[in-house]
Amino acid sequence: MPRMTSIEEKEQALLEELRSYGAIAVAYSGGVDSTYLADCAHEALGRNAMMVIADSPSIPREELKQAVDMATARGWNLRVIKTGEHLSEEYLANQGDRCFHCKNELFTRMEDILSEFGDIVLAHGAIEDDKGDVRPGAQAAANHCVVAPLQNAGLYKREIRILSERRGLPTAEKASFACLGSRFPTGTRIELAAMTQVEKAEAVLRARGYRQYRVRHHGDLCRIEIDPLDFDKLMDERTAIVDAIRRTGYRFVALDLSGYSTGSSA
Repeated sequence: MPRMTSIEEKEQALLEELRSYGAIAVAYSGGVDSTYLADCAHEALGRNAMMVIADSPSIPREELKQAVDMATARGWNLRVIKTGEHLSEEYLANQGDRCFHCKNELFTRMEDILSEFGDIVLAHGAIEDDKGDVRPGAQAAANHCVVAPLQNAGLYKREIRILSERRGLPTAEKASFACLGSRFPTGTRIELAAMTQVEKAEAVLRARGYRQYRVRHHGDLCRIEIDPLDFDKLMDERTAIVDAIRRTGYRFVALDLSGYSTGSSA
């Protein structure tokens, strides 16, 4: 029976792979996986590891600020770039391949700015768990020859959280996050004004201490997804939450009794 690889051995394999590249640019979002990858890349390569984060309307301003602040605090070589996926008709049409167009734009922009650095490898934070999902963004990564060091090391989300905690990363227990475009049902056109509306509605939940949440956009109806363990809390705060979310422009506010689910497109 083959010996199981420990998470410590996986991390060492990851660091060895990163050192082998000499120079790397990490697609950094401030999420659990890309933050851990960025910290390891910084350890392995120092200033030869650049963390590249996209600034676009699909990223909540608070998420962007927290990611930039953390990178600055840890002394990473950070580059903030503007991406224009929100200008793409294919992205806005939201026909099931939204993630492909978003990631394709990101990797294209990364290639543009990194051409000045010569021989440099592009990397993103795909993990072992992602292999079982439909991930259009993975095709964009393949098209641009973007490597996935966390997958290469065989790391799963639960392991990355443990290793992140050991490194003192504030993202160790961070909730899952996806761009604001994911709040629109597949087939529903993404509108920039509505994306901002979703951001404001989700800010209401964040301000009240909810950790895992989504606001799904259905025209003038806002459908809230939260952890079922928080249902009682939301019911206690129902009037205040409904009033605050209505002020963002929604007429109706609904709670999804199925609870929060990743990858929802309805």
